Amino acid sequence: MSIDALKAALPAYAKDIKLNLGSVTTTSALTDQQLWGAVLACALTTRSPRVIAEVSAEAAERLSEEAFTAAKAAASIMAMNNVYYRATHLIGDDTYATLPAKLRMTVIGSPGVDKTDFELWCLAVSAINGCGRCLESHEQVLRAAGLPREHVQEALRIAAVLNATAATLDAESLLTVTV
Repeated sequence: MSIDALKAALPAYAKDIKLNLGSVTTTSALTDQQLWGAVLACALTTRSPRVIAEVSAEAAERLSEEAFTAAKAAASIMAMNNVYYRATHLIGDDTYATLPAKLRMTVIGSPGVDKTDFELWCLAVSAINGCGRCLESHEQVLRAAGLPREHVQEALRIAAVLNATAATLDAESLLTVTV
């Protein structure tokens, strides 16, 4: 189980996705922990059983137990936060932004790994989940911590490619017509 297995499974029409999947996982300027934590968190966020299985097997070989758990925590906490903060933003009434969320999210303050790495993973998950408010917040924290924009962009590319991989493979698994 691996990224190579996902690449091999992608159909010919998804050649760009296949090449991008190889590129984002092999030519990154991110640290291995940043890269594989983002890849794992994004895979989990896609909810694709195949992508989760393939990525988690490879990520387990590349991440410490703490980082593996923290990447899972990033996907989990952002599944909640992205819905809440996207909704309060989309309602269009700024008063909601001033109300306390009353949701526990202590893992963000103490993720068990480097906080910048965790924030990067949260940003990548937020890209898949489409929460503009969370993207802005995590990007500001990352930039304040000194992470270059190019590293933020890499996390966004990882999110885009993992999401496309999952969408393609899941759709292909459900197709009953071949042309």
